[in-house]
Order: sequence, then structure tokens, then C-alpha cells
Amino acid sequence: MYLSKSIEELVNEFSKLPGVGKKTAFRYTLHFLNSTMDDNTKFSQAITRLKQNIKNCSVCQSPNDFDTCEICRNPVRNHRQICVIESYKDLVAIENTQQFFGVYHVLGGIISPIDGIGPNDLNIKELIGRIDNEQTELIMALNPTIEGDTTIYYLTNLLRDKNVKITTISRGVAFGSELEYTDDLTLGRSIQARQPYEQLINK
Repeated sequence: MYLSKSIEELVNEFSKLPGVGKKTAFRYTLHFLNSTMDDNTKFSQAITRLKQNIKNCSVCQSPNDFDTCEICRNPVRNHRQICVIESYKDLVAIENTQQFFGVYHVLGGIISPIDGIGPNDLNIKELIGRIDNEQTELIMALNPTIEGDTTIYYLTNLLRDKNVKITTISRGVAFGSELEYTDDLTLGRSIQARQPYEQLINK
């Protein structure tokens, strides 16, 4: 189709990226074909460094250049207020609202039996290890889906005997949507208007 095995191979690699079809992958390939060797080398080196240098924060499990991320090291943040999220992209979305001043915990996914993801596949043990005798608020900022709600329900039961206050973000975020694509104003208001989880399920 492309009259070149090298072009076809790169198109196939780009088309593996989320949301990238063959036409977009072909445009990306042509871009690199017309770029200088120096630019292409910098690009490939950046991808290599991404895999070599990135590690998970020892506290919140978010991808980071250091053992402990900048947010977890920040003494100004409220370390008694932990926002529980599915992935790093949700952390970025919430930080962009500039409405949350606590810290985070990245679960690395949500419970989804149909996808073969159970509690043992998530960073739940690390979350429990962050809870001590002082009261901690866990803000469940998981995507408002059946899987997200199932994960919140599981964590609530698991932490029932711990000194924690569990809240969820306001349903200003529509059910079935993803935090990543929610506008900053709506997401910020949803965090500010969070409510106790037990109050929500008892309605």
C-alpha cells in the first residue's frame, strides 16, 4: 500500500496509539520522514528515557522522575486529604482545576471482572499503608461508571474499621463520563461539592 516496508512499519506502530487511525499514522510517518535525523534522534531518545527514568512515586504511585513525587514532598499540601484516582491522567486533570490542595493516590485501574482486573491488581495495599491513627479523608474521584462505583464500594467496606472519612466527588460529572475529558470548571466544582459516600448510597 505504501510502496515502502519502512513506511508501512512506522504507520503500523503509530496506529497502535490510542485514537490514532491509519490516516493520522501516515501523516505522522510523513512528518518524521521529512524531519532531520537530529530531530528524529531526539524524539526516539525521549521515548527511551521515558521507559528508563520514570518510576512510580513510593507514596502515591504516580509516574515520576524521583522516588517521591513533588506533590507528596510538598509540606504545604494537606496530607490528611487523599484524592483516590484511577490513573495519572486523572491527577493531571484535577491539578489543572487548581481547586484541590491535598495529595493523591493512583490505584492504577479500577475493579473490572470482565477485564480480569481484581483488587489484587490495584495499588490498594499501598493506600491502606498510608492510613494511620489520625483521621484521613479519602476523596473517591473515580470515573462515574459501574466499575468506578464498584471500586468505591469495595474500598469503603475494606476501610470501614479505619479512621477515615470517605467522600465522593459531586455528580456534576455525568455518569459514564471520564474525568480526563471533563472541563476544569465542572471538575473543580465537583471536588469542592464532594459529599460523604454513605450519604450518597443511602439516598
